[in-house]
Amino acid sequence: MEIAYLRDHLVLAPALAQAHVDAFGALLPDWTVEQALDELKTHDRRRAIPTTLIAVEEDDWLGSVSLLQNDHDDIRQYSPWLASLYVKPEARCRGAGRALVTRCVQEAAALGIERLYLYCTDAVDYYRGLGWRVQDQLQLGPLFVTVMAIDLLPYRPQAENQDIPRD
Repeated sequence: MEIAYLRDHLVLAPALAQAHVDAFGALLPDWTVEQALDELKTHDRRRAIPTTLIAVEEDDWLGSVSLLQNDHDDIRQYSPWLASLYVKPEARCRGAGRALVTRCVQEAAALGIERLYLYCTDAVDYYRGLGWRVQDQLQLGPLFVTVMAIDLLPYRPQAENQDIPRD
């Protein structure tokens, strides 16, 4: 399994857009696959916000995660976000989710971000196991969500790595 940028595997974007709408459409009932695909196509840079990372194996995708500035209009007080973690059902319990989260955290840290957020409905224990902590709990559309945070200072590259901008 390799973690790659979606921009380098755009042929997979339509299937990923469909999976995102199927998995996350409850929050945005009018969201279409075409809108999801248009959004994914804007994730066209490496080590940037926005970007989408995918777990790839043998020319197919196993899962994805995005790094976004904002993940929902009703919670702009937190930013930036690890968003839309999704792993295909047949690829679950193989480490793809953990690998995607770890890589997204590393990408954010390399950008100099000090704290990263996510929200979830029922995966609080999973993310706690990856080092995240509960930040807030709130109603978001039809769902009650838990906002979680992780401090990125421990994930920042060492000072001798000069290709990363430092504060």
